Amino acid sequence: MKKLCRFTMLCLALAAFSGAEQPNRAPGEPRRRFRFEALEVTIDTAGQPLAAYQFELMATRGDVKIVGIEGGGSPAFAAPPYYDPAALQNRRIIIAALATGDDLPAGRTRVARLHMHVEGDAEPDYAIRLHVAAAPGGQRIPAIISIEGKGGPQ
Repeated sequence: MKKLCRFTMLCLALAAFSGAEQPNRAPGEPRRRFRFEALEVTIDTAGQPLAAYQFELMATRGDVKIVGIEGGGSPAFAAPPYYDPAALQNRRIIIAALATGDDLPAGRTRVARLHMHVEGDAEPDYAIRLHVAAAPGGQRIPAIISIEGKGGPQ
């Protein structure tokens, strides 16, 4: 799965820099500008160990598609989180992960990096909602989720 995601990102990057024609563009229609940006998703558990999470990300403004998802900065969440592959290329996605090891992060930790394809010059805006954060054993814990990226902190 990681190799497929890297291959997809490589193909998108090559298309962006090679001047490849954009699909669904009528002859004579000007090229639409686009760029890629990464969003860093962090969860702060105020010192409690984080064993599981689920969140929802929505693009509330801008022509945005999710084109890739990476894991987080902690060894416990280094693997890409779970998501519905059909949700890629949409403006909304639910992402979740579960860690069963002993090296659980506590405090503020990056749990995922989302790669976005942004059309046009308008700055996108995002909304994020934490559905659940849990400690080992499944007990809910209070936590704060945030995103940072080229679109600015949320």
